Amino acid sequence: MSVDGNWNITMNTPMGERQATLTLKSSGSTLTGTQAAEAGSAEITDGKVDGNKVSWKVSITNPMPLTLDFSGVVNGDAIEGKMGVGFMGSFPFSGSRA
Repeated sequence: MSVDGNWNITMNTPMGERQATLTLKSSGSTLTGTQAAEAGSAEITDGKVDGNKVSWKVSITNPMPLTLDFSGVVNGDAIEGKMGVGFMGSFPFSGSRA
């Protein structure tokens, strides 16, 4: 199953649930795209695809400068996994195709 396309995700963070949209495009084992939330949009970096496993990073500045480190699994029209939030640990995220 391809990860390519638009996704709506919910991240469970220390500050409560946060919504974001993803636009993802795979090419071989490389994943590119953008992630957008209420604070703005950013290009994803270090994106990788391995079968139905995906990972990427995105840098944010609000509520503080952080790099969010995502790793997850695509299962049909669903995606779920963990989001690393630096010194605060990791938290679950899940979503579906838009």
